[in-house]
Amino acid sequence: MSARTGTTDAPQAVPTGARAARKRQAILEAARTVFLREGFGAGVDQLAAEAGVSKVTIYNHFGSKENLFNAVIGQTLDEALEVAQSVIQAKLAESDDVRTDLLEACRTWVAGLTTPEVLALRNVIAGERHRFPELGTTWQEEGPGRQHAALATALGRLDQRGLLRIPDMELAVLQLSGLVLSPHLVYGAYGTALDADLAERLVQGGVDMFLNQYGVKR
Repeated sequence: MSARTGTTDAPQAVPTGARAARKRQAILEAARTVFLREGFGAGVDQLAAEAGVSKVTIYNHFGSKENLFNAVIGQTLDEALEVAQSVIQAKLAESDDVRTDLLEACRTWVAGLTTPEVLALRNVIAGERHRFPELGTTWQEEGPGRQHAALATALGRLDQRGLLRIPDMELAVLQLSGLVLSPHLVYGAYGTALDADLAERLVQGGVDMFLNQYGVKR
């Protein structure tokens, strides 16, 4: 079962219906607040108090604190990557202006993953990676893994259409990520951020370097 659902090892009779969905969402929002404030060491009592529910309710919905944290990761990354995924899937693959649409995809990608909340959650997971490596696995699958797969599909279509020439897609996607996103993650790990002008120059410069390597001269 997908880590995004957060229901692995949960009881069989997970609450359903509109009221249960609202309560589940309230638990997720409260858990994100607590985990960002206290780290993964936050107790279920704290999580329940923040959400205004009982510990039993949390266990009924998620089964364990680990499952709840995985669900928080999944929801956070869904929200962070929603716009970028839409641009990649709806525009980039069939683009007639590759630079313009790749710029838009990269801008939304960077914007989604560099909010203070997303960077803080990433840092919490990094801090817990030795004790709970499964949290890092969930982050990788729901974040970079999903985004890189979408980019690989879109760029592969551009390659098929003769607009790009990419002999090693895995390498190319990692290079693009390194050019436009990685500096933000390095700075974010130390609690600092790149200013908006530098962030835009990174995107434009990164895309131009990428297209200089893989674009087809016409």
